[in-house]
Amino acid sequence: MTSRSPLANVLVKGLYGDHEGKNEDNLTIIKEIKNLLIVQIVQYKNSSLQIKDVNIDGLSMPEEATKVHCNKDSRILWCGPKNWFFISNKKDFIENIQKTLNENDFAITDLSHSRAIIELEGENSKEILKKGCPFNFNEIQKNNCVNSLFNGITITIDMVGESPHKIRLFSLRSFGESLYHSITDASLEFGYKSETTK
Repeated sequence: MTSRSPLANVLVKGLYGDHEGKNEDNLTIIKEIKNLLIVQIVQYKNSSLQIKDVNIDGLSMPEEATKVHCNKDSRILWCGPKNWFFISNKKDFIENIQKTLNENDFAITDLSHSRAIIELEGENSKEILKKGCPFNFNEIQKNNCVNSLFNGITITIDMVGESPHKIRLFSLRSFGESLYHSITDASLEFGYKSETTK
């Protein structure tokens, strides 16, 4: 059985919206990110383990709201008290996580095939998100994350980079197409470039 991208039926490479007469390099790029390992890690309430003693892929677990710890391969997003997303391009790393974390202290769930990931890159990325999300995007910086809504769709927002802004949006797979249409609709006034990834 072959895995299928959540946006395979809707994402088509090209230039859209008010792009005429604008430098293509300045347009917001919208693309789907595929083939990432996404693991939810939840520490049980009755666990006495100190989270500062936990290390995964050389990264400590963020204990402060909205913080992300990262290296070149992996990111750990704080999603709530004792709740994290581990995101990595190392697809087989879940075995290492299961060996590192004791099952009596943590619930470990592979969410890789249950999420759609849309990445916006460009100076208008925050302006696009302001159209459908109540979060104050003036406060978000690189390596911050937040759980919120975009036009009623629950999303996790991960600020991956600045100059230009690079923001990843995670939604449930079943809402991926709706989220993509909402994001691209909000992008029309700026013009955008849709790209496909392998």
